[in-house]
Amino acid sequence: MKKLIGKLMLKLLGWKIVLHGDADNLNRCILVVAPHTHNLEYILGNFSYWALEKPLKIIIKDAHTKAWYGSVVKGLGGIGIDRSQKNDLVNFVANQFTKEDFSLVITPEGTRSWVPKWRKGFYHMALAAKVPIVLAAGDFKRKIIYLGYKIPYERIATVPFAEIMKEIQDYYIKNDIQPKIPENWNPDILGTDSEIRN
Repeated sequence: MKKLIGKLMLKLLGWKIVLHGDADNLNRCILVVAPHTHNLEYILGNFSYWALEKPLKIIIKDAHTKAWYGSVVKGLGGIGIDRSQKNDLVNFVANQFTKEDFSLVITPEGTRSWVPKWRKGFYHMALAAKVPIVLAAGDFKRKIIYLGYKIPYERIATVPFAEIMKEIQDYYIKNDIQPKIPENWNPDILGTDSEIRN
């Protein structure tokens, strides 16, 4: 049913999926989604994963998974976490991957507003869970959802962090991704210096 809904909604909205790699890359990975300027990106991403019959999850406040509507949130891929405590999010994520296979949505910008550079938690999550990083993007000018570009775990574990970040940055620049709110997107994810925010 989800497959039919996903395909129908994308068609009605005029969007299409373009794979930059094998669809099976989406089975088990840290899914880096950028640019992140609007909540519509998550909705379109869900429809795309439904259409492709792939498992998608996102970390949210556990207040949502414990609420009366919690079963719906979990059904849509929500993994609840108590953010009021000092959780070790990296190991929490790694532990989730020992239980099942899925794509975990991470938006390294950390906000829908303009940021000078990315946070690097997604990178540490991929290392700890020993899973690849897969890139995703919604191009609002062309109405294309790009999925599937894979950076294998073996590469993440053996090449310098800055090289991985340069590869990611080049991907988004090369594909000329047009976000929903262009002024909130900074394609220079490394920022003006060599440090990435913790």
